[in-house]
Amino acid sequence: MPRPVHFDVGVKDPARAMAFYKAAFGWTSQRWEGPFEYYLITTGPTGEPGIDGGCELVAEEGAGVTLSLGVTSLEETIAAVPAAGGGVVGEISDIPGVGRMVTVEDTEGNQFGLIEEKRPDQHVELGELSGV
Repeated sequence: MPRPVHFDVGVKDPARAMAFYKAAFGWTSQRWEGPFEYYLITTGPTGEPGIDGGCELVAEEGAGVTLSLGVTSLEETIAAVPAAGGGVVGEISDIPGVGRMVTVEDTEGNQFGLIEEKRPDQHVELGELSGV
């Protein structure tokens, strides 16, 4: 059963946003070492209830928060979304070192992510991820 595994906060000014979340909630952050600017957010100690997230740069303030659900098969879950009355928004994208992701929306127009994490036992060639 897919469960929330990650959230993204859209931010225009990462330093300002991270200062707010640290002061208000004690969250910590660090820059991701991937190919684009992204910050990982830790919301509490490992083993306690809750999920961690990140912040992504957006053009305008007030972009909101995107919740992502972990799924075992992106293709199977994508097929189930329209069958249940929702829609798929955009294309599947590869997140280096993490897995694959796509945005979907429910019957009310709420958008959220689906993420299929690359498991340590999976050997995936880049061409397999992009369909090349």
